[in-house]
Amino acid sequence: MKLAELAQKLNCRLEGPAELEISGVAGMEHAEPGQLTFLANRKYFALLKTTRASAILVEEGVSIERDKSLPPIAALRSANPYLAFARALELFYDAPTYAPGVHPTAIIAKSAKIGERAHVGPYCYVDEDTLIGRNAVLHSFVAIYRGARIGDDFFAHAHSVVREHSRIGNRVILQNGVIIGGDGLGFAKQNNGSWYKMVQSGPAVLEDDVEVQANACVDRATVGETRIGRGTKLDDLVLVGHASQVGSNTMLCGQVGLAGSTKIGNNCILAGQVGTAGHLTVGDGTVITAQSGVPNDVPANAFYSGYPAVENRQWLKMMAALNQLPELQKRVRELESQLGRLRAR
Repeated sequence: MKLAELAQKLNCRLEGPAELEISGVAGMEHAEPGQLTFLANRKYFALLKTTRASAILVEEGVSIERDKSLPPIAALRSANPYLAFARALELFYDAPTYAPGVHPTAIIAKSAKIGERAHVGPYCYVDEDTLIGRNAVLHSFVAIYRGARIGDDFFAHAHSVVREHSRIGNRVILQNGVIIGGDGLGFAKQNNGSWYKMVQSGPAVLEDDVEVQANACVDRATVGETRIGRGTKLDDLVLVGHASQVGSNTMLCGQVGLAGSTKIGNNCILAGQVGTAGHLTVGDGTVITAQSGVPNDVPANAFYSGYPAVENRQWLKMMAALNQLPELQKRVRELESQLGRLRAR
């Protein structure tokens, strides 16, 4: 693709030869001549001098300095280079397509209704009273339990499961091994010390444009529902506990765990391995950094870290003080020794 055409498709301002041919995209360290790369994080400025890419997506005002042994590099100026790079990937990636039809090994119940142009792959199972919209792709070994309701343009990768009565909106993607609507951790203690299993009667609900990545689980509720808001993304190995509510356009990164009845607001980011206690609320627009533990409510537009999670600035001060503890301990011992000698006199 010519660089001028690429700039037009990405809505970027071109600095460089319009006729330059671009054959693909790559990161700055691995890009070869003829490829497009991007700079979205200023910590990678040094790679500008050495990348072999022929063109780069970069913000306005960023000066491009090159090693003199390398040819000049063209610039596509964008207000959001990372987003432009994401769109460029779509232009060059040859995504697999799936022809409409049902594989002979798939089992579809007579009362199930599947929209037009659906692809149902090998060994899939669709139970009774199930409704799936248009253009669905069930890759292979996908199980859709009884009473599930699924919208248009659904994509379920191999070994994903949608449990009974779950409700899923349009353009939802389930990566490999995802389980939507599995039983939540609901058990009542009996007098003899054993656990009595509570029926998990409430469905899991995923709104439009949600993506759930590999081996993540959204549990169904004991009563009520578990809901994931529109446009929210769940990373690998995330657990959303029963009756939790996650707002729209929120991101839960790898190994985040929400205990039951947690409420996460809109436009939040919970970084990797954040854990929350149950029955608490995290306000809209909040960011919680990796490995933080959240035992209490968190206000909107906050930036929290640590365990127990506190404001990030406070946490940084606490960590700085913690690093000084060995020296403080040494000073205390010296003072105690001096005080002991004074008393001995």
